[in-house]
Amino acid sequence: MPVDEVQPIHLTYLNGPDIDRLALTDAQILRAVEQALGAQGRKAVVIEPRVHLVPQDSSLGHFNVLRGVVHPLGLAGIKVVGDFVNNYKLGLPSELAILNLFDPSTGAPKAILDATSITHMRTGAMTAIGGKYLAKKTSKVLGHIGSRGTAYWNIRLLNHFFDFDEIRVHSRRPESRREFAKRLSNDLGKPVLAVDSWERCIRDADIVVEASRLAEPQPMLKTEWIKPGALVVPYGTMSAVELSLTDIMSKVVVDDWSQCRKGLPYGALRRHVDLDKITEQTLHAELGQIVAGLRTGRESDEESILFWHRGLSLSDIALGDALLKKAQVMGLGQTLRFA
Repeated sequence: MPVDEVQPIHLTYLNGPDIDRLALTDAQILRAVEQALGAQGRKAVVIEPRVHLVPQDSSLGHFNVLRGVVHPLGLAGIKVVGDFVNNYKLGLPSELAILNLFDPSTGAPKAILDATSITHMRTGAMTAIGGKYLAKKTSKVLGHIGSRGTAYWNIRLLNHFFDFDEIRVHSRRPESRREFAKRLSNDLGKPVLAVDSWERCIRDADIVVEASRLAEPQPMLKTEWIKPGALVVPYGTMSAVELSLTDIMSKVVVDDWSQCRKGLPYGALRRHVDLDKITEQTLHAELGQIVAGLRTGRESDEESILFWHRGLSLSDIALGDALLKKAQVMGLGQTLRFA
């Protein structure tokens, strides 16, 4: 081939209806994300801390840009996700996302995917895998704050591991939490309780997940409500937990310390880090290290554990890869000419 002749480049496009038709199972979602976490623990990945684009007021919404490489999959990925709190008024999801996948050895584009549901699934998978390694095996009561898209997958995938006896949900808008509880009840085949306060939702639960949407930091989740031996997973954009929460924790685990360190905006434990209540030295582990068998997870039922995840590009890339492979088998998606 002459030097100046460009080899044709094609990429795969998967839109939202394609993603829905592919219908990854719970097991497929969890396996893909757990394998990416294992690769992270073995340092077979590249993670760039997310960056943000704020069009006007960060309390109304912003864009997150996540970047990474998963070498075992032979993929680099960049995801842009908008998170806008008032989208429900327009009949839109609060989070809308696009994932771009590339060949990390050439830079050639390989795929473009609607990543809205990928974002929801991978967040739920991270919460659930955190539960697998960090919660008591006998956990039977889940308290969940928040009802946005990621919340559904948090609960569904946690229930995959624990088959809860009691699931409580709370969110700011009564109509939102009632509809959310109804949907979960139908899909899980068990009662889900919509409760009217943070305390009723959280107090004495075995696993607590906080995925609120506060306009500014506010200590809504009280340390005194946390049951000894519980797993607490806060990941709201704005902090909703008291500073004293880390004082009762046996271990603090994160998904990626580079996205949690000082000097970065947002995050459920931002003030804890900025005030040195959590440091790289006091951190127990990143979850990938635990998945890879390099660090311990839960070691006794008495341990209270805090798991803070900011969201990993690696999980998006891994789910994108799983969807592309399933789409090839099912004959879904469009092939687009790039060059």
